[in-house]
Amino acid sequence: MPILGADMQSGTLVEWKKQPGDRVARGDIIAEVETDKADVEVEIFMTGVLERVLVEPGTKVPVGTPLAIIREEGTAAAPAPAPAQPTPPAARPIPRPAEAGRPSRAPAGERLRISPSARQLAAELHV
Repeated sequence: MPILGADMQSGTLVEWKKQPGDRVARGDIIAEVETDKADVEVEIFMTGVLERVLVEPGTKVPVGTPLAIIREEGTAAAPAPAPAQPTPPAARPIPRPAEAGRPSRAPAGERLRISPSARQLAAELHV
């Protein structure tokens, strides 16, 4: 579940615009999510194949919950994890900050995925 608002804690999946097996391209709208303030379309930021949906329409899930598995072009299909179950906020692990002064990096040979808005913010903050 992407963060679709500054104070968003969870959202309800309203509808899938794509189905498993469909090819998706960067910029495609794959789902519609209801937040406290509006219904928002979820855009995809990669090209590949929608392998499996993990959240059924009508399900309310916290921000950060995977909604689907998308296989990037040129990669083999991998076994999919079980569908995500909504986690109560008190049971979610608290993320630990990265070590000060050490940038986090993707393993050798892998691309670090960064959303366009995060990339822009990083550029503005010179990080």
